[in-house]
Amino acid sequence: MSEEKQQEATTDVKSDAANKEAAAVAPAAAGAATDAPAGTRRPARDARRPRRAGGTNDRRRTRRGGRQERPRPEFDQKIVSIRRVTRVMAGGRRFSFSVSMVIGDKKGKVGVGVGKAGDTQLAIEKAIRDAKKHMITVLMDKDARIPHDVHVKYASSEVMIMPAPGRGLVAGSSVRTVLEIAGVKDVTAKIFSRSKNKLNNARAAVEALKQLNVK
Repeated sequence: MSEEKQQEATTDVKSDAANKEAAAVAPAAAGAATDAPAGTRRPARDARRPRRAGGTNDRRRTRRGGRQERPRPEFDQKIVSIRRVTRVMAGGRRFSFSVSMVIGDKKGKVGVGVGKAGDTQLAIEKAIRDAKKHMITVLMDKDARIPHDVHVKYASSEVMIMPAPGRGLVAGSSVRTVLEIAGVKDVTAKIFSRSKNKLNNARAAVEALKQLNVK
């Protein structure tokens, strides 16, 4: 055998021996890493943060189920008009809001109120308080119908309300809103004036319903 072949055979033997040593050392190193103390390695996820039974969905259900339902308001509410009012002062312009609102229980009680404030929500709250102060009770029969015609003029608004059995509620503008929230049925309302002021029309309707109590 030549010297070159002897050298190649010797090299192959050495490489096989090295591979065998590496294969024997690897399991030992893995066992050493497993037997290492808990402080020297990162704990598993389950050991760090134990999961609750049911997971995240249970928490979401608990939060949703724990919410309390909002109490229903005593009266039905509807905004008739909302305006932004500007005042020019020495230091500049100042803005405020004016809200006209109709409230009622659809069982004969209705009221119109106005609230003014720098914030819309505060103006609405003031309008509701004002409407409660000026609430009236409408004279109706058991079928929620008015007994006779009424014709009223308030400021520049002129309104007439007439009973109309079987026709339902026929009205327009804010007069319809007042009659709906009052719970009046089978009536026809007519606005004779050309006034587009919704607040005056609503107040004219309330004044007309007041006449039912007088007669």
